Amino acid sequence: MASNATAGHACPPPMKATSNGVFQGDDPLHFALPLAILQICIVVIVTRGLAYVMRPLRQPRVIAEIVGGILLGPSALGRNKSYLQAIFPPKSITVLDTLANLGLLFFLFLAGLEIDPKSIRQTGKKALAIAIVGISLPFALGIGSSFVLRETIAKGVDATAFLVFMGVALSITAFPVLARILAELKLLTTDIGRMAMSAAAVNDVAAWILLALAVALSGSNQSPLVSLWVFLSGCVFVICAILIVPPIFKWMAQRCHEGEPVDEIYVCATLTAVLAAGLITDTIGIHAMFGAFVIGVLVPKEGPFAGALVEKVEDLVSGLFLPLYFVSSGLKTNVATIQGLQSWGLLVLVIFTACFGKIFGTIMVSLFCKLPVREALALGFLMNSKGLVELIVLNIGKDRKVLNDQTFAIMVLMALFTTFITTPLVIAVYKPAKRAGMAVYKHKTIERKNMNTQLRILACFHSARNIPSIINLLEVSRGTKKREGLCVYAMHLKELSERSSAILMVHKARRNGLPFWNKSQQPNSDNVVVAFEAYQQLSRVSIRPMTEISSISDMHEDICATAESKRAAIVILPFHKHQRLDGTLETTRNDFRLVNQRVLQHAPCSVGILVDRGLGGATHVAASNVSYNITVLFFGGRDDREALAYGARMAEHPGVSLMVIRFLVEPEVVGEISRINIDDNASTKVGSIDEEVLAEFKQKISKDNSIMYEEKAVRNNAQTITVIREVGRCNLFLVGRTPGGEVALALNRRSECPELGPLGSLLISPDFSTSASVLVVQQYNGQVSLNLASEIEQESPERD
Repeated sequence: MASNATAGHACPPPMKATSNGVFQGDDPLHFALPLAILQICIVVIVTRGLAYVMRPLRQPRVIAEIVGGILLGPSALGRNKSYLQAIFPPKSITVLDTLANLGLLFFLFLAGLEIDPKSIRQTGKKALAIAIVGISLPFALGIGSSFVLRETIAKGVDATAFLVFMGVALSITAFPVLARILAELKLLTTDIGRMAMSAAAVNDVAAWILLALAVALSGSNQSPLVSLWVFLSGCVFVICAILIVPPIFKWMAQRCHEGEPVDEIYVCATLTAVLAAGLITDTIGIHAMFGAFVIGVLVPKEGPFAGALVEKVEDLVSGLFLPLYFVSSGLKTNVATIQGLQSWGLLVLVIFTACFGKIFGTIMVSLFCKLPVREALALGFLMNSKGLVELIVLNIGKDRKVLNDQTFAIMVLMALFTTFITTPLVIAVYKPAKRAGMAVYKHKTIERKNMNTQLRILACFHSARNIPSIINLLEVSRGTKKREGLCVYAMHLKELSERSSAILMVHKARRNGLPFWNKSQQPNSDNVVVAFEAYQQLSRVSIRPMTEISSISDMHEDICATAESKRAAIVILPFHKHQRLDGTLETTRNDFRLVNQRVLQHAPCSVGILVDRGLGGATHVAASNVSYNITVLFFGGRDDREALAYGARMAEHPGVSLMVIRFLVEPEVVGEISRINIDDNASTKVGSIDEEVLAEFKQKISKDNSIMYEEKAVRNNAQTITVIREVGRCNLFLVGRTPGGEVALALNRRSECPELGPLGSLLISPDFSTSASVLVVQQYNGQVSLNLASEIEQESPERD
């Protein structure tokens, strides 16, 4: 690879690895290791900076890395010869290319891990037809355009190899890039996302086979017999790998158990096998990355083994080494070689041919398969994404001297353009969220006129730690037999990142069908699903486990959209802190707090935040063994009425004792407390509604011994807190997020958790000792608060 960068120059002397330092007269930039470190640092800073800038454009990170590579090369910064000589001198290119190809080797192993052979075998007829036409038509057009290029700017290159390389370059769909675009657009869980992923996986495997053929044909030896031997040897390698490798990996995977660390020897053996496979394919005459890719495909995807491999390799490879490959490509890309009307005309021709072949071919076969026009258009644009895989093909062609500088630059710009336009075009033609429209349904709160109607709950959780308390909460929410029952959607919230492990996670969830409904017949069913299915068997509650996979920044959108589509009356969210063994609350992940705040702002129904202190212990409590004391703290207002309605429903469970404490202001101190600035008319109206609700509640519970109702008159905050402490020996507190009335306003104080409101913040504060869990409820009223933090500050009066 170094020979391309140094063509026309005398061979530079080899660089020593390390220097003796500047104090002994050495320039570190004349030595391999310090120069490589500087190059890596510059590459990471530039590519990550560009990725941050391009984030509002919703472009995959690969776009930023390709652009960064071009900017660092002779097309932009490299026009300054002193910069190029100092940072990327010709004698350093060999080391840079070696590191870049090592990163590429392991990245292709990770790309192979993303492809599940079982899912390819189960590919539907529609996806298979889209994949076949999506390869065939662009391949044919690529061969056609190669004749034009050979007659103009690519004279003298090997004809057969050039034809195949052009065909492959135009027919590729980059599976890893497509997966991340689909995730960004929230299409992974849709039918169109499943079809695009299946077609792209088939396309990817076919493209690698064609590329192996192109590499075999592009050897320096012109004898066709040598190319045949290379290709046949590659086929023998693949067959031997299929026979030998899977049993070994299956044996390793069987010794790796969920929740336990994978033995280091297995990880080390796998990585060594990847390198050995790369050595074999490189010895054959095919690029080393083919061997790594084959090993990745053959690793079993079930169990924790594949995920552990990704965790060990992903960050170092994708974060540090892979961006070097883009810079290596950028150093070979000189946009200045595209000069004159002819060259720019050829660039337009190549872009048009690539886009027309992929988009038109995919649209035609999609329409033939009776897909809607918008879905067909979106599929066409999605299958047109190129990215990293395209660059790999082009770099191999450049290294094999099949592509000259001008052709290489044209093809790189084509790959950049086709990937860049994918996201905007798909957004323009396919907007599933808007197309679905806003769901209009009646019961968006627990408080309702007819309490016998079905209650729908969307219960969210982050990990298995949340499950026992969620199930115990659902158990006491069942209501009586005369009601229409309880329907629960249990949603497992998982973060989707740019890691390969995220795509593996999507594959595992997709095996259960769309939209990620989990099926009990799955042999390797998730433990989470098993827990909910076991509870469903023991109770008459309808539970539907789901998995929601999205980035943290827009996870709240998926929660709100699901609540709306499933007609939920309340969304229950886990608090972002969990209880430690000593009883204190510890932050798990602060970004989940932002998710909760955004759901409170945008939810189409009521919202509850559960501060879990082990409701019922660490296991599911059977219905016959339930014995809970639940306390509702009622100050007044919409949210408190919602908490009261929920508490009343819980009290129907034979194992629940409910206590409702209503706080009033002692008559002689009303004047002192009411100095707080509040709207008298609004207060009177809310107070009258509260009185009506409480009067109806007291009438219903007159014959129910499991419910106690008390009214407590208080003078000040201290007395209010004292009353709450007296009833602190319960299992669960039910409180409103924004309680009304003079007492609650006097209690208001600045809190680090405004999403919990004043009472929730008080109940979780370190100076308030209680072992009770807390459910903070916000009732849906058709309006959302814009800023929770400022809301709390505005509600808090300035006091001495």
